[in-house]
Order: sequence, then structure tokens, then C-alpha cells
Amino acid sequence: MNIEVAPGIEFPDTADGRTWVAGAVIADPRGRVFAQRRSPTRKVFPHCWDIVGGHVEPGETMLQGLAREIGEETGWRLTAVLTELFSLDWDPGDGVTRSEVDYLVRVEGDLSAPRLEPDKHTDFLWVDDDSVGVLRDDRDPGDYFITDVVQKGLDAARRLA
Repeated sequence: MNIEVAPGIEFPDTADGRTWVAGAVIADPRGRVFAQRRSPTRKVFPHCWDIVGGHVEPGETMLQGLAREIGEETGWRLTAVLTELFSLDWDPGDGVTRSEVDYLVRVEGDLSAPRLEPDKHTDFLWVDDDSVGVLRDDRDPGDYFITDVVQKGLDAARRLA
């Protein structure tokens, strides 16, 4: 795995017994950020916009989980981890607390044609500052987490450009 990791990024120890989630805020060369819509049949956040990511599997490092999730959900290859954007612990109501860390990343592949996972994601879009609001769907204003994380990614991509 030949992935550039920016100085100062320290990945958590994913073997500490917690349930870890790796989130990828994927930026394109134009400074836009990738979002995908979860299918309406998903148990957690059905039919909502989301970033790429998922659970780090047993025996994986955060970087390995991040790279695997990007490959599985888009078909793209992780090339660089630019900065850590956000971390939080959350429970979707199943009693299992997830420790999530979201990173701004770059990938390679055909950015116009992600290979979405069948039955998991139904649509995708690239958002910028003018269109990030579309990610709010019809959710409660207190539940704009994805919009907030994507905005952090847009801001960081601009700073790092």
C-alpha cells in the first residue's frame, strides 16, 4: 500500500477493543467533495447522503480500513491522507458505540464513474460550497453531521490547495 500520509497525522490504535469507523471525505482536483446516497433499505440512516466509510475490521489498522472502504464503496484507490477532519463517538441506537475518525483524502480512478456498492448506495454527487446544503435531506437540523463534515472537507481542501 503506497499511500502518502501528511505529517502530523496519527492514526488511533484500532486494536483497543472499541468499534472503530473510518470516514473518507474524498476531494477532487477542483476542490469538490464526494457524497453518496444510502439506499432506502439500510438500517442506519436510510436514504440519506453520506461520506465513504465504514467499520474497521478486526486486525486492520485505520489506514487499511480507510483504503478498503474506499475501494469497496467506489472502486477508487486511496493515494493520500491529507488531514484529520473530525472524530466523534456515536451510537445509532443499537447500543454499540462507534469511534469514528474522518479524514480528507485523495484517490485515483475514474472520478466521474464510481462503482457504488449494489443495495448499499443508490446515487452520488460532487458538492461544493454552493451545493453542500443538498446533503441535509429532510433531516432534523440537529442531525446535519454529514453536511458539517463535508463542509469541513471543503474548507480544508481549499486551505491545502
